Amino acid sequence: MKQSLEDEFTAFVAERGQALLRIAHALTGDRESAQDLVQGALAKAYARWPRIHSDAEAYVRKIIYNDRASAWRRSARRNEVFVADVPDRAAERHHDQDVTDRLAVRDALLSLPARQRAVLVLRYLEDRSVDETAEALGCRPGTVASQASRALAKLRDMVGDRMTSVGGAR
Repeated sequence: MKQSLEDEFTAFVAERGQALLRIAHALTGDRESAQDLVQGALAKAYARWPRIHSDAEAYVRKIIYNDRASAWRRSARRNEVFVADVPDRAAERHHDQDVTDRLAVRDALLSLPARQRAVLVLRYLEDRSVDETAEALGCRPGTVASQASRALAKLRDMVGDRMTSVGGAR
């Protein structure tokens, strides 16, 4: 028996919702903002579901990236500055250092320009190719490569030697 379009949408959200939320969280750095971003993207997708249901995930991800980029542009116009709170020291040194490293990397990611951050999320969090990233962002593969290179250089400058642990080698 064939599923209705509404059932297909519900199944899509149940199956891919958490993955979309992880991507949105990586883009926003905040769980509540990520939930809002995904909810807005899913609402837009639902309105177009009859046309997009065969390639829904790519469509929803593109909405998420575009909506987040628009939000970055709006906040840049308002000159907002985001500052993270420094946590209290943990009892164990290795845990404390791990938390400090993660916060440093997170803060560095949050300070990147919108396009550079989107490139890093697509390339390294979603493990997409340069061509797939370019298609998702509506730009050329060369732009993806240059933005990734610039973003990684900025991250290295901001967090120094801690970047070696992000790549897996500690």
